[in-house]
Amino acid sequence: MKAVHFGAGNIGRGFVGLLLHEGGYEVVFSDVADALVDAIDAADSYTVHEAGPGGVDHVVTGFRAINSRTDPEAVASEIATADVVTTAVGPTVLRFVAPTIVAGLTRRSPDAAPLQVMACENAIGATDLLRAEVENAAGADAEVLLARAVFANTAVDRIVPAQAPGAGVDVTVEPYFEWAIESGAFGGTLPNIPGAHFVENLAPYIERKLFTVNTGHAAAAYFGAQRGIERISDALADDTVAGNVTAALEETSAVLVAAHGLDPAELAEYRATILERFRNPALVDTVQRVGRQPLRKISRHERFVGPAAMAAEHGFPSHALVAAIAAALAFDDAEDEQSVELQQLLRTVDAVTFTTRTTGLDPEHPLFASIRDAVQARQEHIGVD
Repeated sequence: MKAVHFGAGNIGRGFVGLLLHEGGYEVVFSDVADALVDAIDAADSYTVHEAGPGGVDHVVTGFRAINSRTDPEAVASEIATADVVTTAVGPTVLRFVAPTIVAGLTRRSPDAAPLQVMACENAIGATDLLRAEVENAAGADAEVLLARAVFANTAVDRIVPAQAPGAGVDVTVEPYFEWAIESGAFGGTLPNIPGAHFVENLAPYIERKLFTVNTGHAAAAYFGAQRGIERISDALADDTVAGNVTAALEETSAVLVAAHGLDPAELAEYRATILERFRNPALVDTVQRVGRQPLRKISRHERFVGPAAMAAEHGFPSHALVAAIAAALAFDDAEDEQSVELQQLLRTVDAVTFTTRTTGLDPEHPLFASIRDAVQARQEHIGVD
């Protein structure tokens, strides 16, 4: 069996690639970073280190790497004979992956089993987005080529911090992981991924993860940055930060109960588990890494505005989520392009325009005024007229 995985970074190697290897797949990594591709191709194996209580080391073998920037035809040839294609590239990059998948499907035998495609991204419906990009790239051949593949949405969860200098292609991760995959697309022929669980309705898993893990992680980063704390584990050791994050997650849990009928007691246990994961001192993770790309994180269907909007629509409180958004507005990292853009927008457009543009909310939405007020407060703090 063979899997082609787009995105050979830390998540690709330390999570998706590891589980594909443990499922018996030969893994072909595809990436555009020359040095990374060369390093992976030069290695006979790499080790995934689980940092923290109960962590073990996993040795990964049976992989190759191809530079999809310099040799997209080679990647397409691999897809033509692959069983599985996965991605961990970021939702905005999927449109660049799609043409290569189309090229692979074009070369694929019509008699071959359908290619099983899963986008493993921190986004709701990421595989649906990838399928739409594939359909667009296929043009007039879309119907024929899409019949040669099946597309399944997934929800993935594993903390993979920035790696220590000199680690090479080895990866340090947390012991915990979750990979939920919608089962209906496969027609009973499921991919072999140990530890993954297949579910009929993925929506509760995706939103539970996005609105708890991603919301909590980013909130810890922004609240921690406000207090001058560098590491995520230290941020959660701060009573003020921990209280703010806990309050935000209690608000998201109320939304999850209303939207999906999830059990409040189970959600409380899930929240506690998530916070303990963030407190893991063996994971050297920084507020700068977790807080990067703040504009994406305050967009309409992301980890803050998404649940806060749902809360406002249900008449539930969203004060803690709005406070997290306010903390995100204060995130100022000169090395992060989106942070620089966010700070520039705060200084150049009025609060209503900023709120509309960055959150995607209509001014009539019940959440809009609260975020607008947070924007105005931030602008007054930095001296914007």
